[in-house]
Amino acid sequence: MPGPLPDLNDLLARAHVVRLPLAVRFRGLDEREALLLDGPAGWGEFAPFAEYGDAESARWLAAAVEAGWDGDPPPAVRDRVPVNATVPAVPAGRVPDVLARFDGCRTAKVKVAEPGQVLADDVARVAAVRDVLGPGGRIRVDANGAWSLDDAVRALTALARHGLEYAEQPCADLDDLRALRIALARAGVDVPVAADESVRKADDPLRVVAAGAADVVVLKVAPLGGVRAALAVARVLGVPVVVSSALDTSVGLAAGVRLAAALPELPFDCGLGTASLLAADVTRAPLRPVDGALPVTAVVADPALLAANAVPGPVRDRWLRRLERCHALLAASAGGAVARGARA
Repeated sequence: MPGPLPDLNDLLARAHVVRLPLAVRFRGLDEREALLLDGPAGWGEFAPFAEYGDAESARWLAAAVEAGWDGDPPPAVRDRVPVNATVPAVPAGRVPDVLARFDGCRTAKVKVAEPGQVLADDVARVAAVRDVLGPGGRIRVDANGAWSLDDAVRALTALARHGLEYAEQPCADLDDLRALRIALARAGVDVPVAADESVRKADDPLRVVAAGAADVVVLKVAPLGGVRAALAVARVLGVPVVVSSALDTSVGLAAGVRLAAALPELPFDCGLGTASLLAADVTRAPLRPVDGALPVTAVVADPALLAANAVPGPVRDRWLRRLERCHALLAASAGGAVARGARA
């Protein structure tokens, strides 16, 4: 976080907590909750998932503060960011309707390894995506670390026949990711491995590359602590990166777009089109793909939409307490940094 941490009472006074319905069930969710901050330089989003602990969630707060209080984002080198469609773990028959929500997208990320489903479901879903996109479309799959090493080899061998751009976080463990890359190469299965959770949930986001565990790295602004922090990681990784979202509102997506716009190279379509999975948003101009891309623009939340989607009082209180705990962690971290600087 480049600037000073705002006072807690200032954050609390500027907080708006919303609950947005999803048009398609995603990651086991039918609704998405988020805390939005109306900062002096713009809007920021604090929306770590419920299972994330405070230490990890504090980075999401740092990203929200950066967006709302820092009026000088990194310079953009492009004014539009190409994005992919996202296909949740739906039955194959629903794939055309899902893809129709993503105007002009020629890349699709397909969720696989859903609890309660089997490999045949994944194969049918990917095959349906290939039917819609045609031979020129690009398909990537995301297992969210759910496969064992053996399951990953078996699944990716079966899915590769439909042509895969890469497989995102097929296994949870770094050693398994490294072993998977070797096993796929030995089997002649040409599927690059991308790391997501192994980066955004790690104390050292560079360890995945040093371990030889990934060909591609997925970067998400909020879990890495902001646009500048994510950009710094991208500069030293030494492998291609793709910018993605965490099922954000359009406010959070705008930060991801700023990161993608600032990267010197953008070899992959970005996973920032997920507002198309929401049945409601916080702005009258949601960041949904048009002709396969998003504009680089500021997003302003609409007061009427914030009110219409506001959560009940107890839920708001829970989010505010979470913000307080994460603010305390950021304040302690900043104090430690100041003390170390003074001793130096």
